[in-house]
This record gives sequence, structure tokens and C-alpha cells, in this order.
Amino acid sequence: MEPVSDQFMQFHPIHGTNVRLDHSGTQATRVESFANGVCFSKCPLKPGEIFLIEIEDKELGWCGHLRIGLTARDPRSLEVVPEYSIPNLTDLGDSWIFAITRNHNKIVEEAEVIEPRQGELVGGRRLGRGEEEDEAGDQADERTAMNRKPKTFFTDTHLYIENVRIPRDKLVGRSRPGRYSHILDDLYKTNALPPTARRSRIGVLYVPRGEGLADMHIVINGEDMGASAKRISTAGPLYAVVDVFAATKCVRIVQVEYGFSSLQTLCRKAIQKHIVHRMAIDWLELPEALKHYCKYE
Repeated sequence: MEPVSDQFMQFHPIHGTNVRLDHSGTQATRVESFANGVCFSKCPLKPGEIFLIEIEDKELGWCGHLRIGLTARDPRSLEVVPEYSIPNLTDLGDSWIFAITRNHNKIVEEAEVIEPRQGELVGGRRLGRGEEEDEAGDQADERTAMNRKPKTFFTDTHLYIENVRIPRDKLVGRSRPGRYSHILDDLYKTNALPPTARRSRIGVLYVPRGEGLADMHIVINGEDMGASAKRISTAGPLYAVVDVFAATKCVRIVQVEYGFSSLQTLCRKAIQKHIVHRMAIDWLELPEALKHYCKYE
């Protein structure tokens, strides 16, 4: 399943008191303190549709980083936007928010599954990277994933999460153009840099599991971190939540193209495929506007 998105992603005009949105509604900056930076997507997400943001700026001296997740609460229903997404918003119920850290972001599935009571999540699992993982299990998971992917020429161009596929093109962060861009870009691609670094791209989506339920997934620089919340009810709308918290100062929304790519995107991909690195575009005899698009988008 590939979601068909006809909406231009924006932040909701209702947000934390310390947040300032730009004129397009796609950039959120916390202008003071370290809290009151909670933002929401303007519209509910569709199944399999990713709300993707890029960390634009950071602020030293604070402990903690970006928080991201989903809420079933319409932002317009809130009397006051909570100061913190965790625990204030989550304590209201119907919200699933997780803190992104420098490490420990990948979900480790537990062997024992506890049947939840109504309204509860399975196992109470946290968002965390397992240092000791079962290699045999990983290999089995990889084989299963490979068998599930359709055998097409475009397989490597998409990220597959269960039955959802997302174009990879915009999922991975890229460094600011400079002398070491060719090195830094590879670090983003391999997720070697901390997810909290500038230019990292982090997204949230929910994957339908049948019978009105879904799992929430966090994607960091093109890598699925696993189901960070399970058995979420899809009976009502689900909004993305982004908390521009502490060391994270500013984020911007990255628009993801579903279905057929635009001609502009196809041209960029064709050009970048035949150069060593995107900064080498300056050596080509192309219009300056096209060069700029290839380097920065």
C-alpha cells in the first residue's frame, strides 16, 4: 500500500506558547526557554502517510531533544496546549509520544507478549535500541521482508513497513553544502550520525493492523525504528505531534511525494545518478536554478 497524499503538510495554527511558525506554516521555531514547544499537524494523517520533519537548528545548554508521536485529540479541543508533550499531553490519554535520543531509538521486540486490557498498549514497550540482538532473528526478519517486497526495479527506492511503502528520496537528511558534504551525506545515509543532529530527518506514521487498529512507527533518516506503539485505535483522526523541546530549536516539514514523482524530481535523480556527489553539479553546464535544486533539495 502506498498512501495517496493530496495535502500540503503544515503545522497546526494551535501550538505551544513559545513556538513561532513561518509564513508557510512549515517551519516551527521555539523562540525562548526549553518548553512550550508542542506542535501538531494541521490535518489528520492518512494510513501509511508519514509526517516528516528535519532538524534545522539546535540550542546548546539544554538537556533533552525532539519528541514526536501521534494524538487522537483534535488540537482545537485543547483548552491549553500542554507545556510538555511528555508527560502532560500523554497523561491526557489518547496520545503516544516518544523522546528521540542520541542513541537507543530502535525497538527491540520482547519474546513475551502480554494481552492488553482495553485502552492499553501491548507490553508497555519503550522506544529503545537493543545493544544485544539475536542475529538469527534479524536474518529471518530480513528474509521475510525481502520475500514481502515486490520484485520490481524500484524496490530500493522505497522504504517498506509491513504493507506500506514510502519513497526514500526525502527520508534521509543531507548536510549543508560545504567542503565535507560528501563525507557527511554518507553518514546520514548509514545513520551513523546521532538522530538529534542538525539536518537529520525524523518522521512518524501509523500502519493499519486490521479491525480498526494500527501500529505507530518512527522513521529516522530512512530507517524504520520499529513499532513504538501498538494497537492504536483508528476509529477517529490521528494527528502528528512534534515537540520542539530543549536542545532542538527549530524544525521544518519535508514534503514527501507519493505515487509518480514530479518531472523536476525525476530530472534531479537522473542528474545525481551520474555524478560523484551532489556538489559536483557545479561542474556541469546546467541552468543555475536547476543546479540549486539538485544541490539543496
